[in-house]
Amino acid sequence: MCGISGWVSFESDLTRRRDALDAMTGTMACRGPDACGTYVDTHVGLGHRRLAIIDLPGGTQPMSVRTPAGAVVLVYSGEAYNYRELRDRLRGLGHSFTTESDTEVVLHAYLEWGESLVDHLDGMYAFAIWDEREQKLVLVRDRMGIKPLFYHPTPDGVLFGSEPKAILANPLVRKAVDTDGLRELFAQTKTPGWALWKGMHEMLPGTVITVDRDGLRQRTYWSLKAVEHTDSREDTVARIREMLTGIVDRQMISDVPQGVLLSGGLDSSALTGLAAERLALRGERVRTFSVDFAGQEENFVPDEMRETPDSPFVRDVVAHVGSDHHDVVLNPADLSDPAVRRAAVASRDIPNGFGDLDNSLYLLFKAIRERSTVALSGESADEVFGGYPWFHVEALTRVPTFPWMTVIPPLSLESRTDHIEPGLRKRLDVGAYTADQYAAALAEVEHLDGESEQDRRMRSIFHLHLTRFVRNMLDRKDRLSMAVGLEVRVPFCNHELVEYVYNTPWSMKTFDGREKSLLRHAAAHVMPSSVVERVKSPYPSPQNPEYAANLQQQVKEILASPETELFALVDRAWAQQVVAQDPAGMPMGVRAGLERVLDLNTWLELHAPELLLD
Repeated sequence: MCGISGWVSFESDLTRRRDALDAMTGTMACRGPDACGTYVDTHVGLGHRRLAIIDLPGGTQPMSVRTPAGAVVLVYSGEAYNYRELRDRLRGLGHSFTTESDTEVVLHAYLEWGESLVDHLDGMYAFAIWDEREQKLVLVRDRMGIKPLFYHPTPDGVLFGSEPKAILANPLVRKAVDTDGLRELFAQTKTPGWALWKGMHEMLPGTVITVDRDGLRQRTYWSLKAVEHTDSREDTVARIREMLTGIVDRQMISDVPQGVLLSGGLDSSALTGLAAERLALRGERVRTFSVDFAGQEENFVPDEMRETPDSPFVRDVVAHVGSDHHDVVLNPADLSDPAVRRAAVASRDIPNGFGDLDNSLYLLFKAIRERSTVALSGESADEVFGGYPWFHVEALTRVPTFPWMTVIPPLSLESRTDHIEPGLRKRLDVGAYTADQYAAALAEVEHLDGESEQDRRMRSIFHLHLTRFVRNMLDRKDRLSMAVGLEVRVPFCNHELVEYVYNTPWSMKTFDGREKSLLRHAAAHVMPSSVVERVKSPYPSPQNPEYAANLQQQVKEILASPETELFALVDRAWAQQVVAQDPAGMPMGVRAGLERVLDLNTWLELHAPELLLD
């Protein structure tokens, strides 16, 4: 796992601009703490920061192959889980290899198949290839968008990087944010291609971008397709069990210590059980890691999102599989530490307002990194198998907006906009923008002829989650983990599994009257019965009112500051009213507003962006 950056300029000599390339690459140091490399030629500069996972001595980048017509150079971030099979196939086609790394396999796959190499890869990746033979840059992003990649067109080429901060480090870039960028920031609809910063774009998942003297072209090589599902229920469960076993086995390939993120829920427990099963064949124990909050279990009170605390179920799984387990217990001071918020906001380059969810995940990853370099995560199982509560309430599936916005208090329109400065709020009109984005997202869904009304509706719901909601979750996991040099793998994002489950009918996905029926039955053999029967519970959030009180105090300090640009974005009267509330009874949506205000303030301090609000 790594960080990449680059600059292509067909009208400049970039051998004179190594300083700019070094600055861009330097911003990726957290993503790649083990090594640094650059490649510079007249019209191209490529930078790489490496986190060594496979073939520690042999995977140095940029990696190149000299051909009679010119060099082909690769900078690569990610993992190709089928690299061993591909290497054997390429050897049969006459290729020879000098390392054991998957990077070299990807490079030779391009030499053999050109841009069609994407059809042969299974994994999570974002990479750039400079093909001197044709004077072109090829950018590739994985099918589900697990690994990030951003780009910024220039008059004579392009800038790109694993994170926006790499592009922002180039002196050509104006560090500006306009109302279009802010509209999506507050809407949180994950509009494809949005990157907040004016002129910058996020590369779409499942696409290839080619840049040459004729300009920039993009093509889609993968998207969700509607295909008739013909397997029986029993065969479907068996197929998913087989697929998951193989996926976990492949994703446990590593030359460094690894573990599993364990919450005590169905998704992470299934991965833990499957990983433990595979490691037992090697005579090894699985390592597991959980996050919790001081006093959470003893003082837990069910709320609108969570019926039970995680800890008892974590203990059941640990006892069941015999894992080497580590609990990371956080207190309100840890979570509200401004330095932690600063690190979380800096890792993401945007003030998204996830607050304690980001801060606790960052601290969890930081603790895991002391013992492991790779971790498996259950991310995306809810989107793939239908785990969220709103999948299972028919009235919520018929609401004409993104379903999660009707259920999760911090994502309601009110909590997303109440704290915005009134004049700006009116100009942004986040409600109308959200409606437009919802309509655009629905228009992307492909349906089968003859589908029932319910199956059409539920296919649309799944499509919304797999093309919008999950991308927020994947981006969060990647940025916060790579901020501490931890690689997190997401087995449930395997594209073949996603395609297969996406096309199973809704009645089969819920055949036992529960959420995630297919996953529950496919993995029941590796989990304790308590977890098999547990009701869905989301990522934990602290209930201690001391945390909300800490947020209020920090906002009070900002209010007392005579000069701050924050109130060009935030309604000062709203902030004054909220900091006077009783923290013990503060609704989740209001606390989310405080989180957004603090994230915005931190982001302004970090980046000092030019705000174009007219």
